[in-house]
Amino acid sequence: MEEKVLNKSKNGMAMLLFTLLLYVAAIAAIIVGGNASGPAGIVLFIIGMLVVCLGWILFCGLKVLRPQEALVLTLFGKYVGTLKEEGFYWVNPFCSALNPAAETRLKQSGDVDGAGTGLLQPSTGVRNASLQANTGTSKKISLKIMTLNNSRQKINDCLGNPIEIGIAVMWRVTDTARAVFNVDNYKEYLSLQCDSALRNIVRLYPYDVAENVDTTGDGQADEGSLRGSSELVAERIRGEIQNKVEKAGLEIIEARITYLAYAPEIAAVMLQRQQASAIIDARKMIVDGAVGMVEMALDRLSEKEVVTLDEERKAAMVSNLLVVLCGNRDAQPIVNSGSLY
Repeated sequence: MEEKVLNKSKNGMAMLLFTLLLYVAAIAAIIVGGNASGPAGIVLFIIGMLVVCLGWILFCGLKVLRPQEALVLTLFGKYVGTLKEEGFYWVNPFCSALNPAAETRLKQSGDVDGAGTGLLQPSTGVRNASLQANTGTSKKISLKIMTLNNSRQKINDCLGNPIEIGIAVMWRVTDTARAVFNVDNYKEYLSLQCDSALRNIVRLYPYDVAENVDTTGDGQADEGSLRGSSELVAERIRGEIQNKVEKAGLEIIEARITYLAYAPEIAAVMLQRQQASAIIDARKMIVDGAVGMVEMALDRLSEKEVVTLDEERKAAMVSNLLVVLCGNRDAQPIVNSGSLY
């Protein structure tokens, strides 16, 4: 289905004035025909009454569009075209606007029903009537950039660890004909494709950097992770969603990870694991520094010939220095006031 933009229908003001003048002429014809006698008066009266009774149909063809709005029109089931530019239009009064997603409320900017908490919130009954009365755009398609804040999902990463992740997707409608006719409901379609793409990409990455994990598909292990490569993961999610919604006439502008954490059932264990890894790394750094300082102390003492130590005394000195430098608490040295030997 190819989109057809109606650019020659922006004559709403002229048709409004014409219809008003037609009503004035019809009222005048009724008055003149009612006061006149003979067949001519009856004809004028009948014509005036017909115009008054049926002239309101012309008003049904008047359409007003604000910036970044579109209206898909059909005539007896056939696609006529799309109004996309702001202005005052007049179209065939028997054309009807079509938007299957008009009553679908996504958890997103500009389309949120404050009373609901779910991702998809179909509006019905009094609430729907009130919403349409307030906005007046129930069948219009917004061309603005909207943000879909997808709900958090529990997904297993490539190592099988359950994590919770949420994304925000910036999107807009680029082809109204595809959005209306190629899919049943483009808003629901987008939401489901976001869930699917999120699962497909997240399962390729570990939460943290892991060994022997290939996240790019080139057959070589890399250091990709959900926590450390969030920009790359978000871009891959955006590309995955775009491939899925291309047929629906939607453009995915950007995708961002808004929430990332281990699932509650393993969060405490993973925190202990991270703490243990941090302690090991810190201890390794402390030991490396202490060994370097001991080596430097022995070299300086030997170079300056401050004192001559045999191997046994060197071992004792190394042991004492390592205890002082690697201990968790401040050392309390014992001063020897006697001879060295």
